[in-house]
Amino acid sequence: MKILLVDDHALLRGGMKFLLRSLDADLDMDEASNGAQALELVAARSYDLLLLDLKMPGLNGMDALAALRVAVPDTPLVVLSAEDDPAVVRAAIEGGAMGFIPKSSTPEVLIQALQLVLAHGVYLPSTALETANLVPAPERSSEQTDAGDGLLPSLTPRQMEVLRCVIKGKPNKAIARELEVSEGTVKAHLSAVFQALGAHNRTEVVYAAAKLGLLLA
Repeated sequence: MKILLVDDHALLRGGMKFLLRSLDADLDMDEASNGAQALELVAARSYDLLLLDLKMPGLNGMDALAALRVAVPDTPLVVLSAEDDPAVVRAAIEGGAMGFIPKSSTPEVLIQALQLVLAHGVYLPSTALETANLVPAPERSSEQTDAGDGLLPSLTPRQMEVLRCVIKGKPNKAIARELEVSEGTVKAHLSAVFQALGAHNRTEVVYAAAKLGLLLA
């Protein structure tokens, strides 16, 4: 497994390298102390996971997140932050992060969260989920198709593909290009996804997926 850790504190990077061995004994971890270095590294090699701090010198925070999402849109990215303000969590998810782990988390929580993301799930701290304004998803009739994830029997396989792309932070145009459909078709699929998850926008879709523990492999 190849991981890139982007954090300006050398001590934390050293501790994380030791801790992350429990994810994979053959872990190959690169380190970057700022966003600019991270962009150079992702241009040179591929990674299975990116871990990003939001408080760094130079290309900082959400700007680094946005740049990395453009550079490697299909690589799972998890934010590690000393903050757990729901507004900060929401901004990170809107920027395309597939997880947000407060640095105050225990080692066990960290590893479990990363395992969830690597299994194509979404991890958010409980404080963020508690403040999410989600409404219950509508009940489904027994006639609806049992397709996609078992928790979402109303979604077709193509709608599940759109959901995966949304969780990766991809815009409609990129989703349409990847799935070789029109943007109008993507919007129609998104409407079905919103209804199934009781969400009103793309960010709420990600929150709902985290709350349900969906695995989108």
